[in-house]
Amino acid sequence: MAIDLQVLDQTIRSSFPVSHLEIEDQSSGCGENYAIVLVSEAFEGKTTLARHRWINEVLKNEISQMHAFSQKTFTPKQYAAYLAKGS
Repeated sequence: MAIDLQVLDQTIRSSFPVSHLEIEDQSSGCGENYAIVLVSEAFEGKTTLARHRWINEVLKNEISQMHAFSQKTFTPKQYAAYLAKGS
């Protein structure tokens, strides 16, 4: 079953204080392959693994219906540095 992008967005926003969120449907519109970039102050002091486990737990129902899910997580400071590198 395909996951609606808006459901994914609402679930994330209701679970984390979001500074920035990008959700990309990488499945040509069928809703079975998503990639997210999530920036949240809630990630301060957490390892990347802990952040990803947290997101996986929050989205476990949605992820179970997907073919693929990838994520990048940043604190606001890390995201600013990431953007500065890419520019």
